[in-house]
Amino acid sequence: MMDSGLLGPWVRRFLLEYLVGERNLARNTQQSYRDTLRFLLPFAARCVRKPVDRLGIEDLSADHVRAFLRDLEEQRKCGVATRNQRLAAIRSLAHFIGRHSPEHVLWCGAIRTIPFKKAPRPLVSYLDKKEMEAILAAPDVHTAQGRRDHAVLLFLYNVGARADEAAHVLIADLQLAHTPSRDSSSVLIRGKGNKLRRCPLWDRTVSELTSLATGRGSEEHVFVNRRGQPLTRFGIHTLVERHAAKAAVGMPSVAEKRVSPHTIRHTTAMHLLRAGVDINTIRAWLGHTSLSTTNVYAEADLEMKAKALASCEIEAGPPHKPWRESVGLMEFLRTL
Repeated sequence: MMDSGLLGPWVRRFLLEYLVGERNLARNTQQSYRDTLRFLLPFAARCVRKPVDRLGIEDLSADHVRAFLRDLEEQRKCGVATRNQRLAAIRSLAHFIGRHSPEHVLWCGAIRTIPFKKAPRPLVSYLDKKEMEAILAAPDVHTAQGRRDHAVLLFLYNVGARADEAAHVLIADLQLAHTPSRDSSSVLIRGKGNKLRRCPLWDRTVSELTSLATGRGSEEHVFVNRRGQPLTRFGIHTLVERHAAKAAVGMPSVAEKRVSPHTIRHTTAMHLLRAGVDINTIRAWLGHTSLSTTNVYAEADLEMKAKALASCEIEAGPPHKPWRESVGLMEFLRTL
């Protein structure tokens, strides 16, 4: 029987029963929550001078959590966003325990009153059309690896996929049209929280993916390394950074930006927006749950703001007479 006062059994239930069984959160989110507890529990154990396995729920006090968050910022040099992410995981654990253990409701309330810090929203970084074209042209398409790299870059730009989403695409997820003029091509994307969405593919992307998929099994990953193993999201990050550095040699403006798969995702959204695609379609294209998440692109597009300002600018009227020519002004004031 579980000792309801010990923290360890609740942590196990939280990670396995709640995150996986009830919430079905994405694997990356599960790992983020797990890593938070890997840092938090040894910190709390040092504070109360107990082994981690003997920590009680009450040992993880609100004061200890605050001290842990300060340690993240001051000693580990984590930013506000990381601090808030760790706190969200701790508050979620407290909520889970409080929901299943009424005697710990007060403890849960104390943990959940620890506030998030307000963090400035970073500006959306994206690439101009010429910068994106320079990165697409960077791989040497005369080699097998270069053709694979070009296909990955083109796929990221076409679909606006996250690195992890691109890494998990299977041959079976591709719906490639044999006659582009009559049929449409698309790919099935598994997004955060295992949410599925279909994205259309350009003819150019279809051509690249067809050469990668030909002669391979439907359950194989589309993007593989030289050993035939699936590319990881870390491998895709490295691939993007490598070709961005190569493109920056001929286009210095690329060197001024931190280019990652997510930068290309932002680029897809901005270019769709500038092409006149409505914001709700872009939301579905990128797999955003909330429209407010997609609205950051409309807020960030300086070029569209400038065009809007120019369209409503008031034209200058006839020039006013200088102040010194208004000789009757004081007389006018006396008559009021």
